Amino acid sequence: MPKKIFFLALCSVLFALGFSADAQQPTTIPRIGFLITSSPSVIAPRMDAFRQGLRELGYVEGKNIVIERRHAEGKLDRLPTLAAELVRLNVDVIITSGPTATRPAKGATSTIPIVMTFDDDPVGSGFVASLARPGGNITGLSTLAPEISGKQLELLKEIVPRLNRVAVIGTSTRQGTAQSLKELELAAGAFAVKVQYLDIPNPQDIETAFRAAGKERADALLVLQSPVFNAQREQIADLALKNRLPATYPRREFVEDGGLMSYGASISDLDRRAATYVDKILKGTKPADLPVEQPTKFEFIVNLRAAKQIGLTIPPNVLARADKVIK
Repeated sequence: MPKKIFFLALCSVLFALGFSADAQQPTTIPRIGFLITSSPSVIAPRMDAFRQGLRELGYVEGKNIVIERRHAEGKLDRLPTLAAELVRLNVDVIITSGPTATRPAKGATSTIPIVMTFDDDPVGSGFVASLARPGGNITGLSTLAPEISGKQLELLKEIVPRLNRVAVIGTSTRQGTAQSLKELELAAGAFAVKVQYLDIPNPQDIETAFRAAGKERADALLVLQSPVFNAQREQIADLALKNRLPATYPRREFVEDGGLMSYGASISDLDRRAATYVDKILKGTKPADLPVEQPTKFEFIVNLRAAKQIGLTIPPNVLARADKVIK
């Protein structure tokens, strides 16, 4: 009997030691790579929105998830090298700050899941086979909403009641431009407004387009989404003010850089929602099986300083609908 008791006691001790050793084994913390075109200060609000989305799902940076950031600081030729660096780190998921970052990430890996925080036209860009069935290692969120251009024209009509002719600038090679123009023409017909489309394939064509708008006596300016405009926001906003053209833009950054008003998808909301893709992928869902989502939240921003510069009064009923007013 004493031998049996000793044997059982020994087994209990060994089991306890084994259990303790297993409990002390480090748990692998998921690592997220974030490929960013801009600087830390520029991307900061969007990173906050992404981290908020993670927190809502139970992830806390530095505790149960790690975010490896790689900033191109506006030097886009660095993106392929930074993407390759994230691949060498063998991160679990790569998040891209926009289509300019998604392309080098796609070129760097066909196996690591890639989540787009936004893209104007993921199918046209060649990132996914379709929105419903992406089919590869890329999924995420899209800003594809051609009806936005019609809403932009409606807002211009409200602040410029005598609007007769609107100059529209965009880039015809961008996949979503044709559909946006189609929606715009429908809205223009309803408002009895003539549309003057000015194609801008390169940044050096911007000033030429404004001269053409002035020659045709445009009453206002509507700016479509275009990768050509991303680094030229201040120039476009300045030219619109100098030409005293009430202008509406697709993203709030244009207004923050001096433009009059913007109406478009909330990029910060898309950043927050990108966290849901990370969660699903970490739990085993393949990117190919996660449909690309379109925007559900839109924002309207008005810059009263810009309005004052061109001698424009924004009607109170329009201001009341703004999500943010810059004074």
